[in-house]
Amino acid sequence: MTLEPVAESPQLFDLVYRRLMAAIIDTSLGPGQRIVQADLAAMLGVSRAPVSHALQVLKHQGLLREAGRKGLEVAPIDPERVGNLYQVRAALEALAARRAAQRMADGLVPPDEARTLVEAFEAGNRLSVEHPMSRRVQADIDFHRTIYQLSGNGSIGEIMEPLWPHLQRAMVLVLEANQLRDQAWREHRQLLDSILAGDVGQSAATAAAHADGAGRTITARLQRGTACASPA
Repeated sequence: MTLEPVAESPQLFDLVYRRLMAAIIDTSLGPGQRIVQADLAAMLGVSRAPVSHALQVLKHQGLLREAGRKGLEVAPIDPERVGNLYQVRAALEALAARRAAQRMADGLVPPDEARTLVEAFEAGNRLSVEHPMSRRVQADIDFHRTIYQLSGNGSIGEIMEPLWPHLQRAMVLVLEANQLRDQAWREHRQLLDSILAGDVGQSAATAAAHADGAGRTITARLQRGTACASPA
């Protein structure tokens, strides 16, 4: 595992935190991997202080955990928790899609804002298996974040933001072993079309079914152990 050095700057903690978060999400730092603060500081080219601060924040978020005398390790992915988070996500996705479609039907979404949803869809849909899984998952999330923005309810994105890292790393591990890209983007296409058409009921139903189906699939595969082992 390697990490690119972080340049010294006033935002040093934030840079270190984001770099470590990304490594956990893309499984460069995999579940169960021991965290050695000195090694991370050396790889990032910074002192231990910002690394220590970042590690404590990540621990508070549940992405790291105490490992006895070993210090900290990357928290395992708990299938039950992932399933619970997907239940929350399904409810919020339905709300976001419903509101976005209603605003579209009411003429409250300017054409340039509607275009951002089309662009988010196109950006993710054009990615292929040649692109890193972490990038493809990020494109998926960006599409949904755009719907949150179009909903006009900023609280949806605020609630989802701290949940995404836990969902992302489960998605990266499971989808790496089992390609579900085509199905996901077909469902995204349906969701896009229903929102742009201002179809409130269909938008909410499609969004809820999409999130619920993804949650069931990912949870089942985690339970079967397809994503339990840390990558080599």
